[in-house]
Amino acid sequence: MLSIDPSANTERENYKFLIGSIIPRPIAFVTTMSKEDTLNGAPFSYFNIVSSNPPMISLSIQRNKGQQKDTARNIIESKEFVVHIVDEQNVKKVNRTAANLPPDQSEIELAHLTPIESVKISVPGIKEAKIRMECLLEHSLELGGLDAPGCDHIIGKVVQFHIDNAIYENGRIDPKGLGAVSRLAGNHYATIGEIFSEERPQ
Repeated sequence: MLSIDPSANTERENYKFLIGSIIPRPIAFVTTMSKEDTLNGAPFSYFNIVSSNPPMISLSIQRNKGQQKDTARNIIESKEFVVHIVDEQNVKKVNRTAANLPPDQSEIELAHLTPIESVKISVPGIKEAKIRMECLLEHSLELGGLDAPGCDHIIGKVVQFHIDNAIYENGRIDPKGLGAVSRLAGNHYATIGEIFSEERPQ
């Protein structure tokens, strides 16, 4: 077995080890609004649950050579954002939003996604997602980097859930109906695949 000290690696080498090892990763498609009222959208696979009481989620948004991405800057400035679950039906459009656009150009327009008004915040979501969560910024942390932060870690509190009626029954979300996709390494994605059960010990 290889034994590797990450401090001896480049950032790119550590990135490849992490994204190749920690799989599958759920994908958040995040919409934010800039100061100039441009609706931005971008996918992130450094994404997970933080807490259910209150409901909170986390995003880690990597910086490019120390430069903050539009999504992180917009969230920190406006304190609002919408997280959508990426599924088999919208993944191709969402993938288009990963293009490197200037801050005044909307990825939503580029990908032909449909904005939909939120209930409790001013940032719109997108209609094509079966699940979306309106969020308020709870915490933001600058992490890593000796010369400059390498990452903006965002924790958001969910203030409104939107769930497609077709995938919701008896208080549960149907995982097959949702059809969420996950991120692997490189250009690879995965679907839910086979589902199995294991009883939890008492």
